Amino acid sequence: MDLRINSVTAPLSGAGSLRRATSVAPEGGAQEQGFYTEFKSALKSVSASQNYSTALQREVQLENPNVSLEETMLAMQKAQIGFQASLHVRNRLVQAYTDIMNMQV
Repeated sequence: MDLRINSVTAPLSGAGSLRRATSVAPEGGAQEQGFYTEFKSALKSVSASQNYSTALQREVQLENPNVSLEETMLAMQKAQIGFQASLHVRNRLVQAYTDIMNMQV
């Protein structure tokens, strides 16, 4: 079994591009992809990973010979890591918002 860090962080592939604020489309003018769009995409990816993990768990419980326990456990760990990473991003956002709201003008 080939385990690479890229396969573990695949659910958060959109999170790496959160640093850029906008993206310019080649010929159609400027297409804005802000933080909201990128974060929403990352959350959809994490949700898909969790749904896949749940489906594999169900198949293992039904004793499907085509689904291995190892594959299921790996999918569960990927989903958990993706969820934890998105939770950390959310906590950072809440903290930044709180800091800004507490600033004196």
